[in-house]
Amino acid sequence: MLANKTIGFLGGGNMAEAILSGLLSQSPVEKSFLRVSDHNSSRLTTLETKYGIETESDNIALVKWADVIILAVKPQVLPLVLQEIAERVTSGLQKKLFVSIAAGVSVDRIQSHIGQGVRIIRTMPNTPALVRAGATVLSPGKLASDSDMATARALFDTVGTTEVLSENKLDAVTGLSGGGPAFVFVMLEAMADAGVKLGLPREVALKLAAQTVYGSAKLLLDTDGHPGQLKDMVTSPGGTTIAGIHALERGGFRSTIINAIEAAAKRSAELGQDE
Repeated sequence: MLANKTIGFLGGGNMAEAILSGLLSQSPVEKSFLRVSDHNSSRLTTLETKYGIETESDNIALVKWADVIILAVKPQVLPLVLQEIAERVTSGLQKKLFVSIAAGVSVDRIQSHIGQGVRIIRTMPNTPALVRAGATVLSPGKLASDSDMATARALFDTVGTTEVLSENKLDAVTGLSGGGPAFVFVMLEAMADAGVKLGLPREVALKLAAQTVYGSAKLLLDTDGHPGQLKDMVTSPGGTTIAGIHALERGGFRSTIINAIEAAAKRSAELGQDE
C-alpha cells in the first residue's frame, strides 16, 4: 500500500522521526519517496544526516510534492499550518491523503481549515513508536476510503500495533495510550527509588524495574490472560506480594491511575476546542 507513494511530514519532531525510521527499516519505501519540512533548520540537518532523506523549510512545497501528508506539528500550531495550505495550494488537495497525529484536533476542525473534499485520517500514536513498540489508533474521516485506511495502517504498522476506532473514542485513547507511557515512567522511577531506598545500586534498581514492567506487559500480551489472573499467580497467601498490594490499595493506586488517564483525556478534549 505504500509502494510508489511520496510521503511528506509536516513537522520533524520525535513522532515524525519514529514513523520515518520505521518506514525506512520495516517497509519497501525508498528514501527518495520521503521528505520532511520543519521551521527548525538544525532539526532538518539532523534528519538529513541520520536518515539520508531530503528536507525543506517550505511547507507548501512539501504538500505539493507528497501524495500522503502526515500532520506532525503541535495541536496549537496546526490551524495556522492548515490555513496556509488552504490559501496557497489552490488545486490538487483532493488527490492527497492527510494523516493527522495532532492530539485533540478533530477531523471536522481539520476540514474546516483546509477545505471540504479533502481525505483525512486522524490518529493517536504514542512514544514507544520510537523503539517500534508503539500503539496507534486510527479513525477515518468521512471521505477516507478503505484504501486510504490500508495506507495509514501500513504506515503505523512499521512502528508497532494499530487499531481502528470511531473518532469519539480518541480522547480516551489519548489519555490511556497517548499519556500512558509517561505514567509508566513515573511508576518506574518510583520503583527504582524504592530499590535504592532498600539498598540497591541505582542502575541495578532501574534495570530491574524496567525489565519487570516489560516482562509483565509481554506476559499479558503473549498469553492473552486477564491482569487479575496473572496478578493472582504472583500473590501467595500471607506472602510478600499481597502485603505490597495492600499498600497500593491503601494509597489509592488504582483510583490515582484512573484519575490520571481521565484528566489526560479531558485535556485532549479541551485541546480540541482551542484555536
